[in-house]
Amino acid sequence: MKKLIVSILAGSLLGFIGSRVLFVGSWLSLIPWGIVGLAIGYWSQKRDAMITGSCYGFALVFLFMIAGYAGSASLVSRLPFFAILGIFGGFCGLILGLAGSVIHSLVNPRNKRNDA
Repeated sequence: MKKLIVSILAGSLLGFIGSRVLFVGSWLSLIPWGIVGLAIGYWSQKRDAMITGSCYGFALVFLFMIAGYAGSASLVSRLPFFAILGIFGGFCGLILGLAGSVIHSLVNPRNKRNDA
């Protein structure tokens, strides 16, 4: 549960920062997003990496879209579209989480993970 909350908070924070502060309008924002996604997977077991990675990706993209919205239509009318994009972000987060978990198993093949 702690890993899930941390992954959602990390995604939300990076989504806001990417939209307002760091690398605004640049593809370079994908670099820290990918690194954190891999780190979340590295930190989690394979099954948990799928869940935490998905939640990380959804939170990141959803908040990125909300924080960066500057259109004339109301934000509420755009939320369903942002949620669909968030689902795509969740899929990307799932892939990053699994990749991080695989990297961990390759680096530490015999070590069992501590889930504390």
